Amino acid sequence: MGCRVPPTDRHLLAIEGMHPPQIAALLDLAESYALLNRSGKTPRDRLRGRTLINLFFEDSTRTRTSFELAGKRLGADVINMQVSASSVNKGETLLDTAATLNAMNCDLLVVRHAASGAPALLARKVEAAVINAGDGTHEHPTQALLDALTIRRHRGGLEGLTIAICGDVLHSRVARSNIFLLTTMGSRVRVIGPPTLIPSQIDRLGVEVFHDMAAGLRGTDAVMMLRLQQERMARGLVPSAREYFRFYGLDAEKLAHARPDALVMHPGPMNRGVEIASAVADDPRHSVIREQVEMGVAVRMAVLDVLAQAGANG
Repeated sequence: MGCRVPPTDRHLLAIEGMHPPQIAALLDLAESYALLNRSGKTPRDRLRGRTLINLFFEDSTRTRTSFELAGKRLGADVINMQVSASSVNKGETLLDTAATLNAMNCDLLVVRHAASGAPALLARKVEAAVINAGDGTHEHPTQALLDALTIRRHRGGLEGLTIAICGDVLHSRVARSNIFLLTTMGSRVRVIGPPTLIPSQIDRLGVEVFHDMAAGLRGTDAVMMLRLQQERMARGLVPSAREYFRFYGLDAEKLAHARPDALVMHPGPMNRGVEIASAVADDPRHSVIREQVEMGVAVRMAVLDVLAQAGANG
């Protein structure tokens, strides 16, 4: 298996700057891995002899486990570094960590960090291919890729679709990566949320801004709900969880403004009853939230495969 167009020279740090053929090639490869995963015929020798290190400075069971499973299905040796128990918490700098990682001679490094730009800094200092698994409020490229793959599987493509991204856009790296990917691939993107949770001048990214769910959801093909990131918020951005759900939580009444076959998505973890009603999250007629998790493994397999082969040929 292979991908005709590598996503970057050596790393995957952001969706911003990627071109449609690069994105499409990654999605095509991920689709093939999704089919292989379902058939149980994954090529488990693809990354044999390669070492993958998951370096997570922020908790994320879903993303870390997904990368771990992706690496193991391709035959890589996978190491999960417990940062909370490492020397990083004892005062070691990020550059010291980079020197340590270089000494380990790993091939692939998956990094999640609370500071925007941390994976990019490591990418300049380590020999391994670096994959950004989420940095601050900057980007989360593999989440956008798995979201795009999920939509494409149901709609056949991305061009010409109208997609709403709803909720805490201000703090969401998922929203940023999706905006870059979807607009690049020809989708029409709307962001919906209270004024306090919509970044100023976000319309410069080519999106339409709505503060009313009914108006914003009208005629949309897919509805992407975002987690309310209260741990990143200053007080006063939202009045209360109950009030937030009343105006911006996705329930059946609000979803009725979208297309009858609209997809409902969420990157997880969900705050049920805050940004989405359980009845909508679990509705098999609309919800593709579980499929997003499945596609996450396939997308990360594709990314690991492409970057490992690029490193071998570099």
